[in-house]
Amino acid sequence: MSLITTRTAGVFVIAVTPFDETGALDRASLERVTDFYFEKGADGLTILGMMGEAPKLTQAESREVAAAAIRRAGGKPVVVGVSAPGLAAIGELSKAVMDLGAAGVMVAPPMGLTTNEQVESYFAQVVEVLGPDVPLVLQDFPLSTKVPISTGSLGRILEAHDSIVMVKHEDWPGLAKISALRAAEAAGRRRVSILCGNGGVFLPEEVARGADGAMTGFGFPEMLAEVVQRAAAGDMDRAQDIFDAYLPLVRYEQQPGAGLAVRKYVLAKRGAIASAAQRRPGAALPPAAVAEVERMLARQEAKLAALAEPA
Repeated sequence: MSLITTRTAGVFVIAVTPFDETGALDRASLERVTDFYFEKGADGLTILGMMGEAPKLTQAESREVAAAAIRRAGGKPVVVGVSAPGLAAIGELSKAVMDLGAAGVMVAPPMGLTTNEQVESYFAQVVEVLGPDVPLVLQDFPLSTKVPISTGSLGRILEAHDSIVMVKHEDWPGLAKISALRAAEAAGRRRVSILCGNGGVFLPEEVARGADGAMTGFGFPEMLAEVVQRAAAGDMDRAQDIFDAYLPLVRYEQQPGAGLAVRKYVLAKRGAIASAAQRRPGAALPPAAVAEVERMLARQEAKLAALAEPA
């Protein structure tokens, strides 16, 4: 399997972890949803992310999910989230998944880092634990981690560690940070890949600012793929038109505590997974929310039909 690099681009879907109604891993659905993501245009996958319910898995289950997804991907790149409170756990899981054929690993800073110096020291320690040959994605997600990383601090981290080949950018608001990173590269700093998260809420603008694509989840990964392709090609109006058709559902997924339930409901409805179940703690969508999602899906279908290009 190829490794991610500073030139990696496209869409790496944050994969859900399928469970059955008892909370057990659904291994058949894991294979099915992996196929689904690639069939719908994903260039790669990121597994065991925050929306993959990674904290609810045991270490053994994490390795099992990684092994199954990497095997099913058939050589296409799979990045594995390995964030953990301690560096020993990060190092152990990283070695296991790289030995299985992962394309790289992703680490977010743990809560409790309050200064630029602490953040910079933390990633220096992560790189030391992983070694120089493991491609690393730095996840910049202060809304979740509560650890803001200034543009200057991020730049110093990138300058110090060549093995950090990608930034998963999901600061919010964060468009100016993308511009600043690219401006620094134009002035001579080494290039890194930038893939963006936050459910794709700002995806057209992020690509226009210089992002290489998306690393996020959504029940319609084909939207992410088409928007990135068209925006990267300079067809911003068409990219925005496609994005706008899906925007109500993208927005609805942003509800704290409900977003994963929405995403799994849509994926189950589309046949990508057998059940929308989450492992506890986690709840299914209530009937009122199901009705709202169904209405959005119907309107989305109508908008896409109106946008369909002539054969």
